[in-house]
Amino acid sequence: MSDITIATPLTELVGVRHPLVQTGMGWVAGPRLVSATAAAGALGILASATMTVEQLRSAVREVKSRTDAPFGVNLRADAGDAAERVRIIIDEGVRVASFALAPSRELIARLKDAGVVVIPSIGAKRHAEKVASWGADAVLVQGGEGGGHTGSVATTVLLPQIVDAVDIPVIAAGGFRDGRGLVAALAHGAAGVAMGTRFLLTSDSTVPDAVKARYLAATVQDVTVTTAVDGLPHRMLRTELVDALERSGRAASLLRAVRHAAAFRRETDMSWARMVRDGLAMKHGKDMTWSQILLAANTPMLLKASMVEGRTDLGVMASGQVAGLIDDLPSCAELVDRIMAEARATLASLPRVS
Repeated sequence: MSDITIATPLTELVGVRHPLVQTGMGWVAGPRLVSATAAAGALGILASATMTVEQLRSAVREVKSRTDAPFGVNLRADAGDAAERVRIIIDEGVRVASFALAPSRELIARLKDAGVVVIPSIGAKRHAEKVASWGADAVLVQGGEGGGHTGSVATTVLLPQIVDAVDIPVIAAGGFRDGRGLVAALAHGAAGVAMGTRFLLTSDSTVPDAVKARYLAATVQDVTVTTAVDGLPHRMLRTELVDALERSGRAASLLRAVRHAAAFRRETDMSWARMVRDGLAMKHGKDMTWSQILLAANTPMLLKASMVEGRTDLGVMASGQVAGLIDDLPSCAELVDRIMAEARATLASLPRVS
């Protein structure tokens, strides 16, 4: 356990030792990874979107049984059962609620009244300003280098915009993996960094070995952005499946979408009406086909095929560009210790200003 600490507004707000966040990756950020991250002194965040309500409650309690350290839960504010999930966060005393989409002013107030720290993820200056005015405690800003659904603006351009626009702590995401990146983010004014791919590639991650091997073998050029999965820009490893999706005609895409939607409905007990409703909520004014709307609602099944079942041929593998620079699988404790040691060494090596 590292005794090297860097106090920032994030560590003070959340109560963690280190200004590092493990993001809430669907099918990846379960109790084992989150508790290992929290025990290492960083902020682990459970991914609830791929869990039923009861699975979420069980996962929260499992993390609490493994560690007394603070942790968080990530959820979609537009989900039909968001209120039930928020109730679990409050009842179970979870320290942080993070959101993939901006929560409403009322939801933020409800969580804050219960003592929960609210950290929405945002991808634009105007979104940060909005949630800050509604009372969010901090924001997580992901640049285009990040994995999963992403924007087109690089972290080094987006981050200073957000830092200058709001007076709450800003957590930087997209392109981070080591202590040098942490120092760079702090120099930009961030209060810490969030990492997904780097924590996915640890020995504490439950992702199958075959999938981890695919990530470790990837170069920077093997990470691509495609809209073929669900109509939205999605950064992932380029695979045979991604190539096939991009070549598929409309009929084949619709058939595949319906098949995956049916599987996701069985997995989560979600109604067809709610699935389409959730898909439409993700549309965000985009010109999406019906197959893309269905895929937007059930993309988690494509992720599950790889992240849970190890089927790199049938699933998609969301990935930050940084995957091309990662070549090992440390434990979360080893990773956090290494990052903090690198950060201190980097700070010590900077030229002195006279």
